[in-house]
Amino acid sequence: MPPAEPGWQAAVDAIADARTMLVASHVSPDGDAIGSLLGMAGALGELGKVVTAAVDEGVPAELAFLPNSQIVLPKLTRGEFDLMIALDAGDIERIGQVGQYGLAHSRRVINIDHHPTNTRFGDIQLVAPEAVATAEVVFDLLHYASWQLSRDVAFALLAGLVTDTQGFRISATSSRSLEIAQALMEAGAPLAEIMAQTLNRRSFAEVALWQKALQSMRLRDGLISAVITQNDLNQAGLDKMTDGGLVNYLVDVDAAKVAVVFKELPTAVEVSLRAKPGYDVGRLAFALGGGGHVLAAGCTLAGSLQQAQERVLPLGRKLIGAGDSG
Repeated sequence: MPPAEPGWQAAVDAIADARTMLVASHVSPDGDAIGSLLGMAGALGELGKVVTAAVDEGVPAELAFLPNSQIVLPKLTRGEFDLMIALDAGDIERIGQVGQYGLAHSRRVINIDHHPTNTRFGDIQLVAPEAVATAEVVFDLLHYASWQLSRDVAFALLAGLVTDTQGFRISATSSRSLEIAQALMEAGAPLAEIMAQTLNRRSFAEVALWQKALQSMRLRDGLISAVITQNDLNQAGLDKMTDGGLVNYLVDVDAAKVAVVFKELPTAVEVSLRAKPGYDVGRLAFALGGGGHVLAAGCTLAGSLQQAQERVLPLGRKLIGAGDSG
């Protein structure tokens, strides 16, 4: 149960006063982004609100199994909103073009997130760094407001919780995370199906991408890295940049302390960072203009792959050389 702070009641009051609402999340959305978005949109719809849900490029194919995923728009060019709710986005840039439109066409903005590097944008902030996923914060809001928890809402929120904890395996998973998962299951969310759909499956195209990317893999002084180029993406038959979970695979290598995957975009490079306990990649990402958590973070850098590598790899080795997260 969240503390009885003014922010929680302010959020409930703002939702009660609003009729038209926009729910949005970050670019390149993951399971927590989409799960939180669908969970929030579903809960608001059940309250009788007129809800628009949108995220740049829409729901990734691997998350289309979630109930009501078809309602999420891939872009937004019209509409005026009493209230916008931004979910799982650490800063304004992360909510992309959908977010920029929403900010310009919404009377008020609620920022719901769990990233410690969140910039506290918006009129009302529900930022809970102690939460393991934004889905957990959405659950807390529903609980605080005594709103009904339907099966579809529970389904979406459990997907967010499962994906951000990698199946409850990361060190940030708490006993409360498991209590929330139990409550969501009791509301009808199918844990086995969610685990199978999100953690235990991978497309052939993603495996083909790994085949290309692993040829670039390097391990030095505890830092393991790989590169995904636009050519790799095209040869694998994928049309949107992804690493298919490769960065999580690399950090599990015994000799690795920090993993980094560089993903080439048309005019920039997306950098994904993961770490074993004791190494703070969130702080590293924040210094590079990004954000995230101690063990999972990322950023986007202007310039070429070579420039990104020359900037990030020395900082990663310096982080490892410090020997701890302090």
